Amino acid sequence: MESRRGPLRSAVPSNVVSPVRRCSRTACGRPAVATLTYVYADSTAVLGPLATYAEPHCYDLCAEHSERLTAPRGWEVVRLLDSSTPARPSGDDLEALANAVREAARPQERAAQAGGGRAADPMEVARRGHLRVLRSPDN
Repeated sequence: MESRRGPLRSAVPSNVVSPVRRCSRTACGRPAVATLTYVYADSTAVLGPLATYAEPHCYDLCAEHSERLTAPRGWEVVRLLDSSTPARPSGDDLEALANAVREAARPQERAAQAGGGRAADPMEVARRGHLRVLRSPDN
């Protein structure tokens, strides 16, 4: 005789198992944020972002334990950056943004040429399609 109950209906609900992965350290119940893997051949401990699924030979660590991680004597700790967090803009990025804002705020002067409906730019040396060659501001 076959049961009409599906696998989900026959399952017993439990509050013991949590969908959130916890820190592997003993007596630590905080949520895991990083995964630690040991590469024994290279004497290296690799600490990276939380793995997509739990591996039997890896350790999930909370923020506090991942920050305080030390390796055995003679071993190297490699900390991989989390790619999900946005990188901070560099000085070059901020300078390029400021220059673009300044250029957009300048009043546009009409070209004297009949066919050129584009604004004349004293810094522009040449144009090829949508690309412009600009004179260095030092010259």
